[in-house]
Amino acid sequence: MMIQTSRPEFNKIASEEVVEKKNYPPPFSLRLTLEERARLEAEAGDLPLGAYIRERLLGDDAAPRTRRGNSPVKDKEALGRVMGALGAARLSANLNQLAKAVNTGSLPVTPETEAELHEACCKIADMRADLLRALGGGMEDGP
Repeated sequence: MMIQTSRPEFNKIASEEVVEKKNYPPPFSLRLTLEERARLEAEAGDLPLGAYIRERLLGDDAAPRTRRGNSPVKDKEALGRVMGALGAARLSANLNQLAKAVNTGSLPVTPETEAELHEACCKIADMRADLLRALGGGMEDGP
């Protein structure tokens, strides 16, 4: 029985080039005395100081600021399942033991061992699919 360990769509998603970020101008620095800064912070109230200064200087002509979400995770429930499974599985230690046994030739390949390896591969494929969903990658044909 042949176990597939890699999927072309996963490799494609993983190898996609990083999109170039927009080139923003460098930030502008302004030195203030302690009294000047305290006055501006008091006037700004709940607004961040930079937003308050920008609003005061540019008024309605100020370009709106774009805000990103604070997390790239799309499906936190799927990510939680994967993290729980990874924490409970001790995968790194188990994989290290398997690799050592394979390298020394001491891994007996019985039907039971093959079934356990196949089950482990299926669980890893499920975790991979959950991770892809959680990060917004999704897969059309499933694991």
